[in-house]
Amino acid sequence: RESDHRAWTPVTYTVTRQNATVQGLIQGKAYFFRIAAENIIGMGPFTETTKEILIRDPITVPDRPEDLEVKAVTKSSVTLTWNPPKYNGGSDITMYVLESRLIGKDKFHKVTKEKMLDRKFTVEGLKEGDTYEFRVSACNIVGQGKPSFCTKPITCKDEIAPPTLDLDFRDKLIVRVGEAFSLTGRYSGKPAPKVTWLKDDIVVKEDDRIKIKTTPATLCLGIVKSVREDTGKYCVTVENSTGSRKGFCQVHVVDRPSPPVGPVIFDEVFKDHMVVSWKPPIDDGGSEITNYIIEKKDTHKDLWMPVTSATVKTTCKIPKLLEGREYQIRIYAENLYGISDPLISDEMKAKDRFRVPDAPEQPIIKDVTKDSAVVVWNKPYDGGKPITNYIVEKKETMATRWVKATKDPIFPGTKFKVPDLLEGCQYEFRVSAENEIGVGDPSPPSKPVFARDPIAKPSPPVNPEAVDKTKNSVDLSWQPPRHDGNGKIIGYLVEFQKVGDEEWKQANLTADSCPETNYKVTGLTEGLTYKFRVKAVNAAGESDPAHVPDPVEVKDRLEPPELILDANMAREQHIKAGDTLRLSAVIKGVPFPKVTWKKEDHEVSPKADIEVTGVGSKLEIRNTVHEDGGMYSLTVENPAGSKTVSVKVVVLDKPGPPRNLNVSDVRSDSCYLTWMEPEDDGGSVITNYVVERKDVASAQWVAISSSSKKRSHMAKYLMEGTQYLFRVAAENQYGRGPYVETLKPIKAIDPLHPPGPPKNLHHVDVDKTEVSLVWNRPDRDGGAEITGYLVEYQEDGADEWTKFQTVPMLDCVVTGL
Repeated sequence: RESDHRAWTPVTYTVTRQNATVQGLIQGKAYFFRIAAENIIGMGPFTETTKEILIRDPITVPDRPEDLEVKAVTKSSVTLTWNPPKYNGGSDITMYVLESRLIGKDKFHKVTKEKMLDRKFTVEGLKEGDTYEFRVSACNIVGQGKPSFCTKPITCKDEIAPPTLDLDFRDKLIVRVGEAFSLTGRYSGKPAPKVTWLKDDIVVKEDDRIKIKTTPATLCLGIVKSVREDTGKYCVTVENSTGSRKGFCQVHVVDRPSPPVGPVIFDEVFKDHMVVSWKPPIDDGGSEITNYIIEKKDTHKDLWMPVTSATVKTTCKIPKLLEGREYQIRIYAENLYGISDPLISDEMKAKDRFRVPDAPEQPIIKDVTKDSAVVVWNKPYDGGKPITNYIVEKKETMATRWVKATKDPIFPGTKFKVPDLLEGCQYEFRVSAENEIGVGDPSPPSKPVFARDPIAKPSPPVNPEAVDKTKNSVDLSWQPPRHDGNGKIIGYLVEFQKVGDEEWKQANLTADSCPETNYKVTGLTEGLTYKFRVKAVNAAGESDPAHVPDPVEVKDRLEPPELILDANMAREQHIKAGDTLRLSAVIKGVPFPKVTWKKEDHEVSPKADIEVTGVGSKLEIRNTVHEDGGMYSLTVENPAGSKTVSVKVVVLDKPGPPRNLNVSDVRSDSCYLTWMEPEDDGGSVITNYVVERKDVASAQWVAISSSSKKRSHMAKYLMEGTQYLFRVAAENQYGRGPYVETLKPIKAIDPLHPPGPPKNLHHVDVDKTEVSLVWNRPDRDGGAEITGYLVEYQEDGADEWTKFQTVPMLDCVVTGL
């Protein structure tokens, strides 16, 4: 019977053995069984199983797990996955056991410590560079099954692959407000890259509208119900330890523009038209404003009338208005995506509301001089339009015609200095204001003023001091007074006083005898001490005196010479030929030193201009030539000593002629030229040589080389038998020097040599006083036609040969023997 039933069900067959197989049972059900023995008498009592028996297949250990794979490898870990065994042994899998073996070792070691049912595990704590094998076994209530097949040997090291990024969007995306958009793509890399989304360089954070989804292979940024603020430059960065990749998309969320910015300004209001202006919308909707739509409405009516829909400016003329009526203006902005809400103006009545400015009040005249005066006035009412200019006019008191003081605009100041007045004349001034409507009425005339300078006594001279002295004089110097009293300084009065006396004596009787700011007081007594003071004088009188701070003892002063070199003597001077040489120095010393200029310890050239003043000396040579170069010295000397300074002057010029021009190796079509560098290179490096030739029958020289830096040249392409002259010049950066020319023409022929000896000389006839000789031509003629044969004879036993004669033929009769 079933465990949850009470009724017994008989088995349909009878057994005679002590075992039986019960069939037709339901798997998973629990049953009780009972057995009774039967003989011919009948059936005995039943014996019942004490426990219920659950019907199920026989339980064994599970099969080996399948598809053990390595998913990731680092230098210290390995991640593995596997699938469950095909058969679990009739019982649920209770755990998996993962084992590893270090290559080179015999035994596997368990790497999972706790019960593990996940089919993915990361083995950590491995040693970088070691190689391992892994296997996994499944366990059920019976026990541990067979291990899986081993993995291939795995070496612990970081797998490196730079990130890759494949985007599904372009670099620009336009979205209407309210629409959704997404930026998607795929990526890869080892180790697994980190994905970051940025908008305008700020990290994007998720919220109700913004969603970010990232899987091991895909990425997505999605925004629903987009708004204008979503506009920006989006950047996705995929980065791991090997590098990073970026993708960009400029997203424009576009919409119709916001309303134009008010208020509407009525720039001009007239009885029949108005000119209004406004500011562009704060937000153009992400698209350029294409035009504005302007409408007008009479406030007594409900109908808006179009004015224009084609203007792109933020100003518009509203025409065809009725005088005295009040109007409102309505303005829309439009772009490619729609028309904004309107901007509505205040009510404005169509009437003329502007006029010319009022007349200013009577102007005030200040700071009058002999040729100018400053006119000052207050700003009048501007008539409703800003004042753009003031017009200042002048006239002599007795005249009737007003004249503009200047043609230039006067604005925004309310004062003006009127120039070009005539000294001694009496003037009146008036002012008019101008706006864009026109020029207003002039102000009342100012009070009359005379054009003349107000003169006061000057202030004292500044910083008087004794700058030099001798045994009977003192040199004084000072600066002009800070204020001249608006009058010209006529001159200065110098006074002196012996120390201990009360009386001041005048060094000069009149101020005009000392117009400069220095004076030499003479006639003083050697050895005495004096005080000095100076007064400035103008037409109004004398200033207060300015005193020399300390008393001065009158005696000669000795100071050794001192030279302060100008820049032209501070270092070596390089000038071009033809320029002017200037050497100068400031000279100090008491008494003033004697000045001597020399060149190479000799007198300087007569063409040198030497100027000596009380403060220095200058040497000047115009149109310099190369010979003017050298070492120049300046010596200054007085009883207290002497001092000398020197400066080297280099006059840069064209080089001199080359030296020792020589022609050698003459052939029928060439010759070889050599020369030496010029003695004078002009102060600059020789850059090249120019070589020219000339047929003696021609007047024209022909260049055969103009860039050679060597001091030799092979002149080629000569015509045999022609006579040539050659010349060479040197060049530097300042030009070409003079030529050196060959002294005599060179004929283009091959070199000549003496002919060889005649051959086969013998006699053909002999007489008592003569011998007939014949011979053959020599083997070589020496490069030229043989012109004759020299016949000589010698007595037997003699040492010298005697010349007979030169014959043109190959035979000769020697006579007189």
